[in-house]
Amino acid sequence: MIEEHCLSITRSCRCAGLSRSYFYKPLVNWAERDRQVIDALNALAEEFPRLGFWKYVDVLAARGYPWNHKRIYRVYCAMGLNQLRRTKRRLPERDPMPLVVPQKPNQVWSADFMSDSLYQGSRFRLFNIIDDYNRESLVIEVDTSLRSARLARVLARLKEIRGLPDILRVDNGPEFIGDVFVSWCQANGIFIDYIEPGKPNQNAFIERFNRSLRNEALNLYLFHNLAQVRELTSQWRIQ
Repeated sequence: MIEEHCLSITRSCRCAGLSRSYFYKPLVNWAERDRQVIDALNALAEEFPRLGFWKYVDVLAARGYPWNHKRIYRVYCAMGLNQLRRTKRRLPERDPMPLVVPQKPNQVWSADFMSDSLYQGSRFRLFNIIDDYNRESLVIEVDTSLRSARLARVLARLKEIRGLPDILRVDNGPEFIGDVFVSWCQANGIFIDYIEPGKPNQNAFIERFNRSLRNEALNLYLFHNLAQVRELTSQWRIQ
């Protein structure tokens, strides 16, 4: 505006919504201005990679650096060192049904996850379902990742073989509260009975099954691949 329209600096700043002090203020490279702070934070990030901002402030103050927390935080964010805080997952109030033995098959099923590792250290998971009436093992699904959609496909396969239960008792894992799984169960008339968080005894039948599977199968062998795990658990399930 000053060059093209020959306006004064005062009028140009007023039109642009800028203060004149900002117009006269020389441009400064923050990386050069805060070089000492950047070097100190880089050293701390290498020495203590998992500490957060306030821990860094305490360490810098203990080492005699004069910067206040506002300057350190500005540089800390500009460097991309700020980490997302994992918030606690909030669950609705659970009112679990009493743990009673059903009077016939397919009234109540229980489901739960287990985890183990292959010989080279790769982790895998097992998705177990039993019928609470006679503790029959209905499925042991093995894979490195088992999400809500996968659980729905497992139940769909069981539906074709023997039908579905009236009640499915599970914990509050992310797979069980996922929209895909919950929607599939509602569409197929399954009531999901969630136990209270931190109380696995409310799903005691599947917990007892998991212990037997662990002691009688998983703890006895070293597995090199998932095919071996699937073969062994399949043989153990039908024996």
